[in-house]
Amino acid sequence: MASNPPPDLVLAPLNGEAKPVREWLTTFHLAFVALDPFTNESAWILETALRILRVFDQADVRVAFLCAGTPEECKLFLGPLTREILTFADPDRVAVKGFGLERLPAFVHLAMDGTVENSAEGWHPLEWRKLADHLAEVTAWRAPLIPAAGDPGPFEGTPALV
Repeated sequence: MASNPPPDLVLAPLNGEAKPVREWLTTFHLAFVALDPFTNESAWILETALRILRVFDQADVRVAFLCAGTPEECKLFLGPLTREILTFADPDRVAVKGFGLERLPAFVHLAMDGTVENSAEGWHPLEWRKLADHLAEVTAWRAPLIPAAGDPGPFEGTPALV
């Protein structure tokens, strides 16, 4: 179960300056999908995660990938998506640990006050739908259909901290 990150937790984007979490929340909520670029499970959910993040991209929420790898590993795993979606590199899994994540992939909604509003670990479509529906309500947006045709079947994910 995700937990509130420490106030000094720094998120490092691939294209930009690393900043503490609170500075990423000055205008919008943050919704991110945490992925492990070394597992099949994160690869299986990539298209679904991208579809969900694209739906919220124009809402009053900052969307991102949190990739548990070096910047180079993130770019290899995500390819051109790193130019479309804000991507945080987390090579030592400091952010994954800071958010208290136990399984990846994970979908996390961080409120503007820095608290975890909601989270879902592993791929359990109904949990991701609940998170997306709440995020849509908070941001006055329309949630994506979850699950949708082509989404993988449910799975537990892999341990977040290796």
